[in-house]
Amino acid sequence: MQIAKRFRGFLPVVVDVETGGFNPDTDALLELATCIIKMDEDGWLHPGEVQMRHIAPFEGANIEKAALEFNGIRPDHPLRPAVDEETALRDLLLPVRRCLRETGCKRAVLVGHNAHFDLSFLNAIINRVGYKRNPFHPFSCFDTATLGGLAYGQTVLARAIDAAGLEWDKSQAHSAAYDTERTAELFCTIANRWRHLQELEENQP
Repeated sequence: MQIAKRFRGFLPVVVDVETGGFNPDTDALLELATCIIKMDEDGWLHPGEVQMRHIAPFEGANIEKAALEFNGIRPDHPLRPAVDEETALRDLLLPVRRCLRETGCKRAVLVGHNAHFDLSFLNAIINRVGYKRNPFHPFSCFDTATLGGLAYGQTVLARAIDAAGLEWDKSQAHSAAYDTERTAELFCTIANRWRHLQELEENQP
């Protein structure tokens, strides 16, 4: 099976953001991470490599103290390797566009935990810098909070990860790179489990 046939032409790409607040139009985007979902020759899904960029707050961006206490980010740290929003988008979206060509998928679809939050910040930064070749569908997404609730009765990422039998390191949580890695693993586990159950049902006498 080709991945272009698995999700109606969509390429799943896990995205996680760490921000300075909840408003995508006014609050800073501080970290952005992506992970392209891959499919092996037998049709099973696996997380690809996680890519992440630290991002410098745009001019006039709001940053809430409570948000920084939650995610532990220090935007003004002298050793923080932050890039501007346009550079971050170029670095992270070009590989997605390249993978679309390689797989024959027509659009990327964002996979996230409470995915509309991540999608709102991704759309805001794309609009803010005028990025012209956005590979992502503007409003469709796959939400692992919903999938985790369906598969395991758990909507909190850490609890869904635990219920799926995967590892969770609390000390690394709320890093965009780590949360993307764990969300990708959870998404692949649920999707592969569903396929396995379908095959069992089809093979019943």
